[in-house]
Amino acid sequence: MGDAAFREAVETTLSVIGGKWKPMILCHLQDGVLRFGELQRRLGGITAKMLTQQLRELEQDGLVHREVHAQIPPWVEYSLTELGRTTKSVLEAMSAWGRAYRAELSGLHRAE
Repeated sequence: MGDAAFREAVETTLSVIGGKWKPMILCHLQDGVLRFGELQRRLGGITAKMLTQQLRELEQDGLVHREVHAQIPPWVEYSLTELGRTTKSVLEAMSAWGRAYRAELSGLHRAE
């Protein structure tokens, strides 16, 4: 697991979906199409500027689709692309690891 190809693949994954907000954006978009404001409310604590930046990067990387509805007032919806939906297994693995880690920490704190 520690060979160069493995490390490069992990680096690629982190460069595309790493950071504080991108995995959470992808988690929320697994539920379906969301408008910008709803996504920002669900994330809690993210600024509009940061959300815009993260969504643009995910769109450039082919994971998120942005659809502008030219109505008055205009509104924008975000959804996962087919490629974006493939992140579900990565997010599920992260979730499983996070639950196991919290359980381990909980057990360590009880033992002290």
